[in-house]
Amino acid sequence: MAVKTTVDYTEGLYFITFTRHDWLSLFEITNSHYTVYKWFDHLKSNKHFVKAYVIMPNHLHVLIDFSNSSKSINTIIGNGKRFMAYTIVERLKELNKIDILKQLSEAVSTSDKDKGKIHKVF
Repeated sequence: MAVKTTVDYTEGLYFITFTRHDWLSLFEITNSHYTVYKWFDHLKSNKHFVKAYVIMPNHLHVLIDFSNSSKSINTIIGNGKRFMAYTIVERLKELNKIDILKQLSEAVSTSDKDKGKIHKVF
């Protein structure tokens, strides 16, 4: 079940889980665990700290201590997911995983398609 909670705070310690669409093992299929580490580096460069994490083939658990920021925590998380999604889609194209790309494309809602979304990775 997808749950999106608006966080009204700009700092604090949060447990976050990302699950892949239909629980596809996209980290494993695309060998893209490095995208998570790149996002962690980006967080660190903005004074946020990853306290603990587990990267599974199809999802991620992470405990992040957010420092006070001008961006909302929702925006920071959304940007990270978008960054990882773009990279995963590019890897799927390189690997010629047309069937998975089609599945991710077909999962996009009409309203999201109207906004320009092409694939539903998360």
